[in-house]
Amino acid sequence: MAMGERPARLPAGQVFTFGQILVRPLPDGRFQLRHRDDAESPEAMKIVDHAEEATEIARTDDDGVYRPLKTAPDLRRGWQLEISGKNDLNRALDFFYPGRLGVLAAQAANRLETTPLRETLGRQTGMYRIAANITDSQLDCFIADFCRSDGGCLRTILWKRDANGAIPSTKLPPEKFDPDYDQALTGGAEPIAKNIPLLCQEACNLLVAECRKVVKGERTAS
Repeated sequence: MAMGERPARLPAGQVFTFGQILVRPLPDGRFQLRHRDDAESPEAMKIVDHAEEATEIARTDDDGVYRPLKTAPDLRRGWQLEISGKNDLNRALDFFYPGRLGVLAAQAANRLETTPLRETLGRQTGMYRIAANITDSQLDCFIADFCRSDGGCLRTILWKRDANGAIPSTKLPPEKFDPDYDQALTGGAEPIAKNIPLLCQEACNLLVAECRKVVKGERTAS
């Protein structure tokens, strides 16, 4: 979150989900955070009590593999984070999903700006300049694979493909662009709590890097 940025207003006194995290308020004013798939797990969880622990939890997946994209749906399970209050809650969530609370705050203040993908690609320099040569047909297929919620990224896409307002991919479902939809739902599951979306206001650096690979033929557009 940028310095001086007000944190996003999170639900007060109620259970909610944020990406793959389930947040429960506790009677003593603390908060319990778990992986949403561990919501009702009777197994003993490894309990940690510092917001900074979220950084280590989010570092690798269940197999110990490093997670370059923190909003990918591969957050590891088997932990429980109990923290002291709202400030630490915001810090922990920002460690899990860097920058997403700041984007929510900007949206709530009606000052969130989105950037079309073509503009993002057009301002690349050096070895990434070639990414701007990716075709619309390549983007249509590639984004559907890279950004899909099931196995790709849990962010809700707000940006457009170009300045004319074309959607990023016609192969993605309409829900991928709907902030009211819980992107972490899979297999027709029902929401387990109020969901706070992970908003995506512009293409990330990883997407730009993969666009370069598509242009160079190092990756297929699928």
